Amino acid sequence: MRTIITTEDLAAFCLAAKAEAYVTIDTEFLRERTYWSKLCLIQMALPGAQGEAVLVDPIEGHAMSMEPLYDLFRHEATVKVFHAARQDLEIFFVEGNVFPKPLFDTQIAAMVCGFGEQVGYETLVKKIAKENLDKTSRFTDWSRRPLSDAQQEYALADVTHLRVIYEFLAAQLAKNGRSAWVEEELALLTDPAIYTVEPEEAWTRIKTRTTSGRFLAVVKALARFRESYAQGQNVPRSRVMKDDALLELASTRPQTVEELGRSRLLMREGRKAEIAEGILAAVKAGLEMRPEDMPKIDASREQMQVNPALADLLRVLLKAKSEALGVAPRLIASSADLDAIAAGERDLETLSGWRLEAFGEDALRLCRGEIALSAKGNEVRVIRL
Repeated sequence: MRTIITTEDLAAFCLAAKAEAYVTIDTEFLRERTYWSKLCLIQMALPGAQGEAVLVDPIEGHAMSMEPLYDLFRHEATVKVFHAARQDLEIFFVEGNVFPKPLFDTQIAAMVCGFGEQVGYETLVKKIAKENLDKTSRFTDWSRRPLSDAQQEYALADVTHLRVIYEFLAAQLAKNGRSAWVEEELALLTDPAIYTVEPEEAWTRIKTRTTSGRFLAVVKALARFRESYAQGQNVPRSRVMKDDALLELASTRPQTVEELGRSRLLMREGRKAEIAEGILAAVKAGLEMRPEDMPKIDASREQMQVNPALADLLRVLLKAKSEALGVAPRLIASSADLDAIAAGERDLETLSGWRLEAFGEDALRLCRGEIALSAKGNEVRVIRL
C-alpha cells in the first residue's frame, strides 16, 4: 500500500483519477476535542479490482498542499464517490471551501434502492461486495503515528469495497430510473448553509419550551457568545457550556462572578475567567436587548390542528408507497411531515421534487377525499373515488 505525503505525489494520483469515470474517497478524522474536525487521513481508490488505492496522510505530510485534491473535486468528468458523505463534505468545505462535483453518496443511493434507512457501510459490503470487514481498528485514534499495517488496511477497505458498491447501485438507479432522485438529495448535501453555523443564529438549535421574550433574549446572547468562543478557540461548544447549563443561566441570569459560581450545571471549564466574563457580558446583553430585537419561537407547528385520523391514514399510505417503491420511508417523509400535511400545511419538502411523484400527489388526493385505502391480505391498495 502507498502513502502520499508530498504535493507532487498527490498531484500525480489526482491527475490519474481525472482520467477515470470515478474515484472512491473516504476520510478519517477526530472531533472529540475540537470544534472543527481534525483531518487525519484521506483514502482514495481508482476503479477496477486492480485500481490503485492510496492513503493521503496530512499529518506526516504536514507541508503537503491539498490543492491537487480540490482541483480533482472541481473536475466534473470524474464522479467522486463517498459513503455517508456529510462529515467528509464539511471537512473539505471548511478547509478548502470546495464541494466534490459531481458527487455520489452510496448511503443515499442505497436508501433509494431499498436497503433501508441510514444503511451502514458494513452492511453494504456484506450484501453487495459479499465481503466481511475487519472491525478491530474501528475505534482507532487516527491522529497518532505511525499507523499499523492493520490500521492502514482497515482504512483502505473503506474505499476498495466502495468501488463494487458504487457500480452496483449506479446500475440499479439507471435500471429503475431513480438517478434524478439521488441527485436531488445530493444537491441538499452541498448547500453551504448546512455546514455554516452563524453565532447570531446559534440559539435556534437550542430546544426550549419557554417562550418568554426576555428569557429567549438571554438564550440568544449566551448561545452567540458560546458559538463565537468555540469557533475562535477551536474547542467543542460543550466545553464552554452545555445546553442545560446555558438554559439554567438564562433562567438565573447571574450578574456577578459570585452569582455565576452558584450555577449547578456549569462545568469547571466554564468557570474560567475568560469564559466567565463572556457569560456575564452575554447575560447583560440579553437583559438589555430591546423588545423589538428579542427572538421569537415559531409557534405555528405547536398550534397546528392535526387531524389524527388523517395522519394515521397518511402513515398507512407512506408505508404502502415505500414498500412498493423499495425506498426507506423516512427518506420520503418524517412523522412530523405527515402531521403537518394532516394539519393543512403544503409548503413542505415531501410535497416537492421526486417525493411529490412518489408519495405527495396521492397524499394530497387522500386529504381531498379523492382516493381511499383498502387492504387485501398484506397489501394496501389505493382506490380512486
